[in-house]
Amino acid sequence: MTNPYAEWFEQLRKEYGEQLGSMPLPEGLPEHLRALIDQHDEEAIQFMIKLAWQFGAQVGYAAGSRQNAAPAAYPRPGRVQA
Repeated sequence: MTNPYAEWFEQLRKEYGEQLGSMPLPEGLPEHLRALIDQHDEEAIQFMIKLAWQFGAQVGYAAGSRQNAAPAAYPRPGRVQA
Protein backbone atom coordinates (compact mmCIF):
# COMPACT_ATOMS: atom_id res chain seq x y z
CA MET A 1 0.00 0.00 0.00
CA THR A 2 1.38 3.40 -0.93
CA ASN A 3 1.47 6.32 1.44
CA PRO A 4 -0.39 9.31 -0.05
CA TYR A 5 1.76 11.78 1.90
CA ALA A 6 4.97 10.19 0.63
CA GLU A 7 3.66 10.44 -2.93
CA TRP A 8 2.58 14.04 -2.38
CA PHE A 9 5.95 15.05 -0.92
CA GLU A 10 7.78 13.37 -3.79
CA GLN A 11 5.63 15.25 -6.28
CA LEU A 12 6.36 18.53 -4.46
CA ARG A 13 10.06 17.72 -4.42
CA LYS A 14 9.98 17.14 -8.20
CA GLU A 15 8.12 20.39 -8.79
CA TYR A 16 9.85 22.67 -6.29
CA GLY A 17 13.04 20.87 -5.26
CA GLU A 18 15.38 22.98 -7.36
CA GLN A 19 13.77 26.24 -6.29
CA LEU A 20 13.71 25.33 -2.59
CA GLY A 21 17.17 23.78 -2.75
CA SER A 22 18.67 27.22 -3.20
CA MET A 23 16.64 28.68 -0.32
CA PRO A 24 18.83 29.04 2.76
CA LEU A 25 17.57 27.90 6.14
CA PRO A 26 18.16 30.03 9.23
CA GLU A 27 21.70 29.83 10.54
CA GLY A 28 22.17 26.82 12.79
CA LEU A 29 18.98 25.02 11.77
CA PRO A 30 20.57 22.46 9.43
CA GLU A 31 23.10 21.57 12.13
CA HIS A 32 20.36 21.29 14.75
CA LEU A 33 18.29 19.04 12.50
CA ARG A 34 21.34 16.87 11.76
CA ALA A 35 21.93 16.51 15.53
CA LEU A 36 18.29 15.50 16.06
CA ILE A 37 18.59 12.90 13.31
CA ASP A 38 21.86 11.58 14.75
CA GLN A 39 20.23 11.36 18.19
CA HIS A 40 17.18 9.63 16.69
CA ASP A 41 15.00 12.29 18.35
CA GLU A 42 11.89 11.51 16.33
CA GLU A 43 9.67 13.40 18.78
CA ALA A 44 11.54 16.68 18.24
CA ILE A 45 11.60 16.20 14.46
CA GLN A 46 7.86 15.50 14.38
CA PHE A 47 7.29 18.60 16.52
CA MET A 48 9.24 20.70 13.98
CA ILE A 49 7.19 19.23 11.15
CA LYS A 50 3.94 19.90 13.02
CA LEU A 51 4.95 23.52 13.55
CA ALA A 52 5.83 23.95 9.88
CA TRP A 53 2.57 22.27 8.86
CA GLN A 54 0.55 24.49 11.21
CA PHE A 55 2.27 27.68 10.03
CA GLY A 56 1.75 26.69 6.42
CA ALA A 57 -1.92 25.93 7.02
CA GLN A 58 -2.41 29.31 8.69
CA VAL A 59 -0.73 31.16 5.83
CA GLY A 60 -2.75 29.20 3.27
CA TYR A 61 -5.99 29.87 5.11
CA ALA A 62 -5.22 33.58 5.40
CA ALA A 63 -4.35 33.81 1.70
CA GLY A 64 -7.53 31.97 0.75
CA SER A 65 -9.61 34.20 2.99
CA ARG A 66 -8.19 37.31 1.35
CA GLN A 67 -8.92 35.95 -2.13
CA ASN A 68 -12.54 35.21 -1.30
CA ALA A 69 -13.17 38.42 0.61
CA ALA A 70 -15.23 41.14 -0.97
CA PRO A 71 -13.24 44.23 -1.85
CA ALA A 72 -13.18 46.78 0.92
CA ALA A 73 -15.85 49.40 0.49
CA TYR A 74 -14.49 52.88 0.98
CA PRO A 75 -17.13 55.48 1.75
CA ARG A 76 -17.08 58.50 -0.46
CA PRO A 77 -16.14 61.62 1.40
CA GLY A 78 -19.07 63.84 2.22
CA ARG A 79 -19.34 67.43 1.19
CA VAL A 80 -17.49 69.93 3.26
CA GLN A 81 -19.57 72.96 4.13
CA ALA A 82 -18.01 76.17 5.31
